[in-house]
Amino acid sequence: MKTETELNNGNVNMARRSFLRYAGAGVAGIGLISAASSCHKDHNVTPSGTIDVGSGDPGILNYAYALEQLEAAFYTQVIATPYSGMASVEISFLTDIRDHEVAHREFFKAALGTGAIQALTPDFSSINFSSRASVLTAAKAFEDLGVTAYDGVGYLIQNPAYLVIAGSIVSVEARHAALIGNLITFGNFASSDQVDATTGLNASNKPSVVLAAANTYLKTKVSARSFS
Repeated sequence: MKTETELNNGNVNMARRSFLRYAGAGVAGIGLISAASSCHKDHNVTPSGTIDVGSGDPGILNYAYALEQLEAAFYTQVIATPYSGMASVEISFLTDIRDHEVAHREFFKAALGTGAIQALTPDFSSINFSSRASVLTAAKAFEDLGVTAYDGVGYLIQNPAYLVIAGSIVSVEARHAALIGNLITFGNFASSDQVDATTGLNASNKPSVVLAAANTYLKTKVSARSFS
């Protein structure tokens, strides 16, 4: 089983290659994002100590980076301390999700470069990692939150290349959500609270709603003032 360090080392290089392939802008692409993000860096921390993600496309990427940090930390803990009676197939599924989330986190970190917000400190004290029900309930909350987050800011993305990237990642998050839903209740791939029965579309949420929920699991609080 891979350690967090091994995952990080492997995924940093993969993230940089993936970003350059998707963005199609060469090394300058990363530099432009970093420069744009750094323009807002002095304004990232509010008087309360909350980190603000910034504005524009770099702000949206930092917003996604914050959420991916949270998800990666959660699944890393899940695999490090498996709940009682975790079946081998569940270990396999949850390990795959962990690897995806770590890859997503490292992707955004590499893409943002010096414009990335700081590493966040999670607070999972409300989750009982020895309980299957507690872990899967939290997993569902994180995956549903991730999907609604991406869907809620997609229309704000200015660079078409970033929109393609976000669309690719949210499709993975949606598959995670379907898998977790099926682990909780067999055959329940799309929860009624996440899919509109009339339109068939996924639910979406503004960053202010998403971060209000995410911050309950973070010691380092995050805001997105430009997108609220």
